[in-house]
Order: sequence, then C-alpha cells, then structure tokens
Amino acid sequence: MVHAPSLPHALPAAGLPFQAPHGSKTKQVLARSEALCRTRGARLTPIRKRVLETLLDAPKPLGAYDIADVLASHGRRMAPITVYRALDFLIEQGLAYRIASRNAYVAGTSGRETTAFLICEACGDATEVASPEVSEAVFKVLAQQGYQPRARVLEITGRCAHCQDVH
Repeated sequence: MVHAPSLPHALPAAGLPFQAPHGSKTKQVLARSEALCRTRGARLTPIRKRVLETLLDAPKPLGAYDIADVLASHGRRMAPITVYRALDFLIEQGLAYRIASRNAYVAGTSGRETTAFLICEACGDATEVASPEVSEAVFKVLAQQGYQPRARVLEITGRCAHCQDVH
C-alpha cells in the first residue's frame, strides 16, 4: 500500500474547512476528553494530552512525524514510537481519527461513531462529517454482513468548494 506523504504542519488556518478549536475551545475539548477517559477508566497522560492538543490546534491533518516536529518546536522532542502509541490510544478512545489515504491524523469530535471525512485532493483539507444517518447506514450494512469493523472512518476524496472555484 502506498501512502501519500504527510502534510506540512505550518499551514495557515484562515478559511480552511477543517477548523480546529483554538484557545479556550481547545481547553474545553481537552477537559471533556479527560473526563471521558476517566469515565472509561483510561488515562489521558501528559504525552497523550500534548498529542491531542497538537491535533486540535492543527489546521489540517498531521502525520506522526509532523506531530513530533510540532512538539519539538515547543521544546520537547518525542520519539515517533511515542507519538504512534499516543495516537493509538486517542483513536481507541474516539478522540482522534487516522486518515489512511493521507497517512495523517485529526482530532475527532464524534466519539466512537462512524464518521466520514471529505478530503480535498487539491489542498488536502479534511472536513469531518458525522451524522446519525451515516452511522445508522454503516451499522446496518455491517450488521447485514456480520462484519466487525476495527475502525469506522469513511474517506471521500474529491475537490472542496474553494478548490472547485479556483481551478
């Protein structure tokens, strides 16, 4: 399987479809994430929290090495395996998603439901689309097939409205 290169982390946030929460919103999401982990008997360690915060503040999906670079720019160099372990935990808890076609990660807002990402082939933006209708349709198909998914993330590639207008 060939993976697309990870996306650079130093991209402008203005006008992008994937809008990560900033400032107090990031703090609110982190507080909710910690509470969710506590109720599940899981621990959002400082490293996991920093990785999640990096994803929340990113304007676009980030690869694991991009996350390590962002964290290093804040004075803490982390081994890639540490980042991958933190990402595995966040995915398991429904706090992040892996965008397989981009070999990149985003913070999740829909919990453990099925979610879809609209991924622009031109600019790399990823817009999360989570709805009960999508989850119900996917659950119905899985049940009919007797299939037990490891992950329920749909990726739909194409061109965002902005790139359609530009090109």
